[in-house]
Amino acid sequence: MARAHRRPRFSLLARFSAALVSVWLAVGSADLQAQTDTLALSLDEALELARRNNPTFLASANDADVANWEVRAAYGQLVPSANVSGGLGWQGTGEQLLGGNLTLGDLGVGQQPNFYSSNYRLGLNYSLSGSVLLAPSQAKASRRATLAQVDLARVNLETTVTQLYLDALRQRDGVSLIEQQLERARFNLRLAQAQSEVGQATPLDVTQAEVQVGRSEVALLQARNAVATAGFRLLQQLGMPLGTPLVLTTSFDVSQPGWQHDELLNRAVARNPTLAARRYSREAAKVGVRSARSAYLPSLNLSVGWSGFTREASNNDLAIAQAQASVSSRLSNCQATNELYSRLANPLPARDCSIFTFTDADRQAIIAANDVFPFSFATSPPTASLSLSLPIFQGLNRQRQVEQAKAQLDDTEYQLREQELALEAEVAINLEVVRTAFSSVQLEERNQSFANEQLRLARERYQAGLIPFLDLVEAETLKVQADRDLLIAIYAFHDALNALEAVVGEPLRSND
Repeated sequence: MARAHRRPRFSLLARFSAALVSVWLAVGSADLQAQTDTLALSLDEALELARRNNPTFLASANDADVANWEVRAAYGQLVPSANVSGGLGWQGTGEQLLGGNLTLGDLGVGQQPNFYSSNYRLGLNYSLSGSVLLAPSQAKASRRATLAQVDLARVNLETTVTQLYLDALRQRDGVSLIEQQLERARFNLRLAQAQSEVGQATPLDVTQAEVQVGRSEVALLQARNAVATAGFRLLQQLGMPLGTPLVLTTSFDVSQPGWQHDELLNRAVARNPTLAARRYSREAAKVGVRSARSAYLPSLNLSVGWSGFTREASNNDLAIAQAQASVSSRLSNCQATNELYSRLANPLPARDCSIFTFTDADRQAIIAANDVFPFSFATSPPTASLSLSLPIFQGLNRQRQVEQAKAQLDDTEYQLREQELALEAEVAINLEVVRTAFSSVQLEERNQSFANEQLRLARERYQAGLIPFLDLVEAETLKVQADRDLLIAIYAFHDALNALEAVVGEPLRSND
């Protein structure tokens, strides 16, 4: 909504003073201003800085990345999982116990050498159940709720920054008002001094005028401190260094609110982030109920595996000795058999025992076969398994989980309804506050015009010697109060509109 801002009617000097104060806004000292570049900042620019730098908001925004990965992980459960493992082993030299009190030495095998071994395994596993199938839907609903919470954090941040921006302008305009008050007090002092010189005023009138000047100077000092404090608060929310001088460039207009309750309520229902978060939480709770009920359905598990191993002796002496002993044993058996054949009544042909010899090629083959560590794997047979599981009874745990999910769904339904009722009431209340604030601005503008006229007449009558100085002071006091009340009414309108925007969840005004 565009608003025609009716500012307090300030003099040219006051406007010039206000411009000087705005340059000085949120600065601790003049020396610091000289060292730091001045930052001209509109409200939109302030909001953008806050969204980029405010640590509280950034911490909330990080939740969106986590929610995105939750969705990816849910879809990842629909893909088979893979794992690969491997290992290395070592066995020292010495006799090996085979069982009971039997050792390799008892079998005629000498002392064992060192052995090195390695192995690997590659496995694929796939599990499917109702909860796995529903996980992506539940994760996406939870992500929407998280994004709505991030949007709520953004709206809260923008509301806070706008409020602080308004407060900085409020304090700046307050300084301008007090500067006008101080200028009028000094004018009244000069007027009282002139009247005293011609005998139309007493020294008491001059003293009272000096007191008014002193009070205005104290008020101006306090107002400038409030300006600096408001600037510090704004810079804190923007995540900017506190020594940054600010010039606030956005002006806020005051115009009659033309919205209707139903129109704003429809916009709030569509845009309010708290309500959106409650809706998405309800969707996630509905999926949670279905996921809990899926525990009654069967689950499928498939696994496939491949593996291999190596085993290498630290030296080849034992293997060669065993091979030679085996050849010698077979040669002896062959010769004994031939001798037996020759003693038969009808001798059988003798076998060729020359084939049982241990050659250099046999030695090299044993050495080559032992050279396998660590990557010349002997492949084991692949494995595969498929299982289907149907739970029958699990101590009522499944039904308990279903009831918990249903209770959580009911809770989200109640919370959603509660937020809908609260939203309707907040829209009505804040809209009425905005309308009342606008009417108050109109009344205070009329009061200010009356006070201006009364002060003008009081000065003329005092100069003519028709009224005492106290009547002029009273008119001045009424003028100060009228200016202050108008300033309060104007910013009360802006504060009320800012609160209404926070409820609706989107801007209702255009800022220049």
